[in-house]
Amino acid sequence: MGGLFINSAFNLSLVSFFAGLILSGCGTEKAADKPNIIYILADDLGYGELGCYGQGKIETPNIDELASKGMRFTQHYAGSPVCAPSRCVLLTGMHTGHAPVRGNDAMPERGKVRDYLAILEDPRLEGQRPMPGNTMTVGKLLKNAGYRTGMVGKWGLGPPLSESIPNKMGFDFYYGYVCQYQAHTYYPLHLYKNEDRVYLNNDTVIPHELLDPGADPFSEESYSKYTSNQYSVDLMFEELTDFVEESSDGPFFLYWATPVPHAPLQAPKKWIDYYVKKFGDEEPYPGDKSYYPQRYPHACYAAMISYFDEQVGKLIRQLKDLGQYENTLIIFSSDNGPTYNGGTDSPWFDSARPFRSEFGFGKGFLREGGIRVPMIAQWPDRIKEGSESGHISAFYDVLPTLCEVAGIDPGYKTDGISFLPTLLGKGQQKEHEFLYWEFPASGGQQAVRMGKWKAIRENIFKDSLQIKLFNLETDKGEMNDVSDSNQDIVDVIETIFRDEHTPSEIERFAFKQLGD
Repeated sequence: MGGLFINSAFNLSLVSFFAGLILSGCGTEKAADKPNIIYILADDLGYGELGCYGQGKIETPNIDELASKGMRFTQHYAGSPVCAPSRCVLLTGMHTGHAPVRGNDAMPERGKVRDYLAILEDPRLEGQRPMPGNTMTVGKLLKNAGYRTGMVGKWGLGPPLSESIPNKMGFDFYYGYVCQYQAHTYYPLHLYKNEDRVYLNNDTVIPHELLDPGADPFSEESYSKYTSNQYSVDLMFEELTDFVEESSDGPFFLYWATPVPHAPLQAPKKWIDYYVKKFGDEEPYPGDKSYYPQRYPHACYAAMISYFDEQVGKLIRQLKDLGQYENTLIIFSSDNGPTYNGGTDSPWFDSARPFRSEFGFGKGFLREGGIRVPMIAQWPDRIKEGSESGHISAFYDVLPTLCEVAGIDPGYKTDGISFLPTLLGKGQQKEHEFLYWEFPASGGQQAVRMGKWKAIRENIFKDSLQIKLFNLETDKGEMNDVSDSNQDIVDVIETIFRDEHTPSEIERFAFKQLGD
């Protein structure tokens, strides 16, 4: 049914200890024979925002080519509907009923955690809720197996001075944003390289600052203050390609967690101009739904995705130039569904197509639009070109899958099931009886996917334990609650809700209504 919940630091220590025993003697014997692994994670990219998933306005030719030369999954799910817990699920192989981080938590008890300038002076204010320092991660497992491990992009799983930073969670190399809030500008004052701050030549406008009083919202010049000297997306990609080149004697594992296309809307001018020409003039975004204003919001959002797609293409070319392309498994996905703020316009782009993407159905909610995400896997001569899979899978399947690719055993029971048999088209693919999520925010939510059925509890914090049931085969929009006519299914799901939820040791993630 579910995996073993690691509920205390003591048990986590045991997991780490035994996993280390298992891996220490066998991890590096045939390291040279192992494939490289690149996992690319977009940020807030909707299920329908790629051409290969039906997007008609945003151009993504390089990611589409990944799909045409690999496998496209149609029933893959994120770990959570928001950033931090989704990434925790990905790295640990544990669903949010068992994982240590189950929601976004800035730990405001530390002080001015949203004060950009205070954070500049005091790194102890930076970062989000950490994982316990002895948490086992896919980075640790692959590193122990002889991989050189690197991460570039947004971390969001612990403050800079904690034990829960990339370099202490299994990554030999790291460059990017340790803190999610710092990523609320693409022209930050600093990033991190390994454990050290790297200060940038940026005159950064404090995140969420509006236009100057009296500024003309239809003049591009009014928005010039939101562009500075060093664009973080460029800096991170340079470090990424350096890591790939330096690791080309292999094997290596690269976790590329780009912040794109998460708001704010900031993109290279050439791409914005391209989409202004394509879309035509539009109303400015004044900043009333948080993040920075933007003169051309639709054009800028599309520009961010296309620029990211351009970088994916450059990475593929680099792998070919280095002779590493054929020996590299690439997996592409997104951490959750499309957002509703910051000038993004998910309904205009039909971002979660064929699911709903507006507020209440996209990011922050356990509806399909919030957690159904694209996943593409490419591995030349191993994964069939142009293939498609309806295998029902989730982020917590990634860790066991990558371990099987690397030829190792995680050493502990996860909530996941390896989908390598599906990738290779060989062997018997085990299937989940169900997938489970919980989210201690947006009113408090639980959800289960079981075959064609999707069940959800909403507004748990308001003492609502009502279970809504949807048939996804006939109701992708989750509009018709059929719980009354399927009480036998509801009873099974009610048991799953009870069994898969383990009380969190973090009060911020507790459900008192579930007995915590």
